[in-house]
Amino acid sequence: MLHAMAGRHPGFAAQGIAYHRGAFVPMEEATISIATHAFNYGTGCFEGIRGYWNAEREQLYLVKLRQHFRRLLNSAKLFRIDIRKPAEDLCEIAVELIRRNGYREDVYVRPLAYKASPIIKVGLLNLEDAYCCFTAPMGAYLDITNGLKVTVSGWRRNDDNSIPARAKATGGYINAALAVADAQAAGFDEAILLTHDGHVSEGSAANLFLVIDGRLITPAAADDILVGITRAAIIDVAGRLGIPVEERRVDRSELYVADEMFLCGTGVQVAPVASVDGRVLGDGKLGDVTRQIQDTYLAAVHGEMPEYLDWLTPVYEP
Repeated sequence: MLHAMAGRHPGFAAQGIAYHRGAFVPMEEATISIATHAFNYGTGCFEGIRGYWNAEREQLYLVKLRQHFRRLLNSAKLFRIDIRKPAEDLCEIAVELIRRNGYREDVYVRPLAYKASPIIKVGLLNLEDAYCCFTAPMGAYLDITNGLKVTVSGWRRNDDNSIPARAKATGGYINAALAVADAQAAGFDEAILLTHDGHVSEGSAANLFLVIDGRLITPAAADDILVGITRAAIIDVAGRLGIPVEERRVDRSELYVADEMFLCGTGVQVAPVASVDGRVLGDGKLGDVTRQIQDTYLAAVHGEMPEYLDWLTPVYEP
């Protein structure tokens, strides 16, 4: 039976200490003006980074930390934002922020770079750039056990020639918000967006994989997907498990006839899909390939598999 609340979580509240304008400050002091350019025009970019608590080792592991900050710098470059710090420094700030908050549970890290000038003016040039980072406890974002009900959205995915799809732009996520809100209002858990020429792109804020005849199939980078860090991790896992992977164009009808399907991303982790537009996939339960991928991924990010430790940055001193 599908989880009734999947996709309708109340959110995860930020807390404790934040990093804002070059200093660690209480969260309530990490504020901006309502005239801030990014607040008015969506001129910012961000990342989402998960940390997983391993109680046995009393260690918190941040997943693919450097890769996330390298992508943030690439996004900032597209939007003419100068963070003025290399990825290594941003990693150190994130680790120190977690330490100062003293988390002993799964956590989410949200760094943002944005246009900070309090000015009414459309554009990107000659504006102040700023950087901040905050954290929140984070458990399951979507139900990852029973399978999601998804629908193909009437909203199309951002085209890379309008809002760059490979960048995590704050303003671009209104596209995802419209799609997932309509899906949830219609009784679904998630939405799948198509490209402007009608091919499958991704979920509202997650990449997707199909399982067809024992192969993993995922839309290609040119189909307006965010080139996900978790997506790359899943391809890595599949390779080590001997599961073939194809990155290619995916037709809408393939969604309905796939043997299995799952969404993946920092937030959603590996979330199986039970049905698409009312069409049940397989037997409507967690499929064998999806289970194998999910089990391996979750063990890896919790620091339980030595061969994946290079994915992880430990927060606390041993």
